[in-house]
Order: sequence, then C-alpha cells, then structure tokens
Amino acid sequence: MGKGVIPSVRLMEGQPMAVMGMGTASILGEEDTKAAIVEGMKAGFRHFDTAYSYGTEKALGEAIREGVELGIVKSREELFITSKLSPVFAHPSLILDAIHATLQNLKMEYVDMYLIHIPLKLKREVRGGKVEKDDISAMDVKGVWEMMEHCKNLGLTKAIGVSNFSIPNLTHLLSFAKIPPALNQVEMSVVWHQKKLREFCKTKGIHVTAYSPLGSAGTNWGHNKIVESHVLSQIAEAKGKTTAQVALRWLYEQEVSIVTKSFNKERMRQNIDIFDWSLSEEELANINQLPQHRAIVFANIFGQHDLVLDLDAQLNHPHL
Repeated sequence: MGKGVIPSVRLMEGQPMAVMGMGTASILGEEDTKAAIVEGMKAGFRHFDTAYSYGTEKALGEAIREGVELGIVKSREELFITSKLSPVFAHPSLILDAIHATLQNLKMEYVDMYLIHIPLKLKREVRGGKVEKDDISAMDVKGVWEMMEHCKNLGLTKAIGVSNFSIPNLTHLLSFAKIPPALNQVEMSVVWHQKKLREFCKTKGIHVTAYSPLGSAGTNWGHNKIVESHVLSQIAEAKGKTTAQVALRWLYEQEVSIVTKSFNKERMRQNIDIFDWSLSEEELANINQLPQHRAIVFANIFGQHDLVLDLDAQLNHPHL
C-alpha cells in the first residue's frame, strides 16, 4: 500500500468504507473548516465524519462541491459521508426531520452512514455549554431504531449504525433490530483498547470505528498520554515515524477503522502514511501493556462532573 492511499473495509452489507476518515468537529468558522476539508481531500481523504451537533455539515457539503469543481474528486460518489443523529432529535417522531435537516445542510440526497450519536435523549444542543440533569433522559431505543431503519429503507442513508454504544446497549438493540447496526463508533486508542467491546462486535458482524485515536490532546477533556508516551516515542524513533503514526498504526492492526482530526496539512499527510509498514510482535506487546485511560467522559464534555454517575449509568459502559 503506497503513501496517500487509504485501504477500504467492507461493512456488513458490502459497502466499502475507507479505513481512515477525517473528523470535522471544529471550533473554527465555516470558511476555515471548509478550507481544511478541501485540504483533506487533496491529502487523500475520501471518508468524512460529521454530525448535526458539530455544526459542520454545511461546511462539509460546500467543501465537497468545491472538491468536485476543482477536480480533486470526480463526484460525490467517490466519497463516504457519515453523519449522526443529534441527541436532541433522538425521538421516533423527530428522526425523519433530523436526517432531512442533515441532508439539507449537506445539500445531498443521501449519506453513506447515519449513526445514533449517543444512546441518550437531550432537551437541547450542547456545543460547549453545560447540560443540566433535567436535560437528559433515556432514549426510546426501539422506536428510534425502527425510524433509523425506515431512513435506510427510504434511501436517505446507505447504512445505519450507532456511536458510544456499550455491550449492554448493543445487546438490547440487537434483540429487536430488523437491520442490525453496521458500525459502532467509539473512543478507542492505544490507551483505551475496548477489547471486550471489539470482540463482541466482531461476533455480531458490527464494524468498530475508533474516534479520539490520539486522546483528543488539546481539548478541555482530552489527555496527552499518547502523544507524550515514552513507549510510543521509542518505537517511533526506531521506525523513523511520529508517535501519532505509531498510535494510528496500532489501531489499524486491530482491524478497526479510524477517524482522525487534524486541520494541519502536514499532519493530515502523516496520519495517512501508516499503511506501508507494520509493528513487530515486540512493539505490539509493549503497546498492549500501556496503562488504560479513557479520554471521553461525557460529563466532562457537558461541563458538569456530578453527571458522571448519571451518564455512565445510562450509557452503561462496560469495564475493560
């Protein structure tokens, strides 16, 4: 596999998806976000991950149209676009409105993957603000999933899946799903292996996508345990790679796909340059012994630490 060429994986129903996607969550303005996504296409990204809650769907849609006009890609069909159901719309009566709002933002007829963002219902959007306990409620997973299936049957999305679902969440969903989720997007990294969840998903044919693969360093909820890891830096130095590349290569060797987020042109190219080399058994063993540390605690993102127990009880995250 040469530089700048991202391999694909085939999902449950046969759809090909590039194993590395570009995340688009951004605090930048629409023009800067659009420009970064265009640079991502130039670097070789063909899989883009957004969400209604990110507020970047419009910028992504505009970037893709620009990419086609510039000849970076031949058409929208060359791309794999993932978006996510906002927790605010996580009610059966709102799902069709939600996906139509996403498609209107993107100015597209369909997305390739539509995910339930989190297995919770929120009363209002969270973009850096605090959420009160009264804003959070349990989601009617059965009713919501039936409408997700309806969206797929209508051709509004090619595939449906989930994000931040634990083994108990998935077990419940699979007990009634007519169309099983093709994908579960969860936090996963060299310091958060998600081994039991991955093994469960594999038995069910559910593909796993890793987000926050580098620990979301630089955010108010992330950590530097990956980018500052002595074990990873030693491996990187020996291979002539960056610490981030080693961390991403480890994920690829676990047979998951990855959503990376960098708007820096050089780092975009570095992130893609992980497919024509591999880690040795000894290097893999050393990485597998790294202490485990979760970056994304939803209460931290929502800004209220006293929500940790409430949220974790509802999200039902399993222990490793």
